[in-house]
Amino acid sequence: MNLFTPQEVSSNYVSTGAAKINFPIWKMVVLGILSGLIIGLAAAVANTAAHDIANVGIARLVMGAIFPFGLGMVVVSGAELFTGNCLLPITVLDGKASWMGMLKNWLFVYAGNFAGGLLVAVGCALFGQLNYSSNALAAFTIRVAAAKCVLPFGNALVSGIFCNFLVCVGVFLALASKDVPGRFMGTYLPVCFFVICGFEHSVANMYYIPAGLLALQVPAYAAKAAEWGINTGALTWGRFFAANLLPVTLGNIIGGGAFACMMWFCHLRKPKAVA
Repeated sequence: MNLFTPQEVSSNYVSTGAAKINFPIWKMVVLGILSGLIIGLAAAVANTAAHDIANVGIARLVMGAIFPFGLGMVVVSGAELFTGNCLLPITVLDGKASWMGMLKNWLFVYAGNFAGGLLVAVGCALFGQLNYSSNALAAFTIRVAAAKCVLPFGNALVSGIFCNFLVCVGVFLALASKDVPGRFMGTYLPVCFFVICGFEHSVANMYYIPAGLLALQVPAYAAKAAEWGINTGALTWGRFFAANLLPVTLGNIIGGGAFACMMWFCHLRKPKAVA
């Protein structure tokens, strides 16, 4: 069979997770930057494709058709993605790694993801990529970022839970396949679902919101945003961290961790011996 069973995927991930947790810090950071670059570029492509589509449903469908390839690229390239690594509780619960080791991995991979996403945001916002459609792409980017910064804390948290539950389903399905097309297909539909629904992904937001913030510093882009009537009052670095990245990251941990615990409990937990 060209497919691992759910039990085999869970068991295989125990070893994979142990290796991830034991990476040297430099490797976690570099592979985290790679993942941030890939996801940031996927987000930039999705925005570019959808920015001039007036119908919201069709725009989200277009974004949902494109963005998922980013996670497939992350899985196949071996890059380190914080949201995908929310599956690491499988390894910890199976006794092959410590909670502290898992937290260390999350910290340095998250930092690398942030650096990668920020690099893409700088490149797109300050070096002309947002010039499409007479700066309409820039205005669209600013509008997306501004909307993310005014989400109520609870909304951002729950949206983050749903998002990363689906992302971790996607990673798990990808690891069930033994070939590259199967791995891409495994990631595709779950990520497509979260993008179409507009759920919140912390690493994608490391591109989306900084790109909007930086675009706002370009006079031509700021003028286009004003022409569109976009309220940018809440689009600040402080709101980015406190009102979006914090609750979304917590939600991503809860959603991904919940899926990981389900897989361990159902497929790897050893029942207690009966006396």
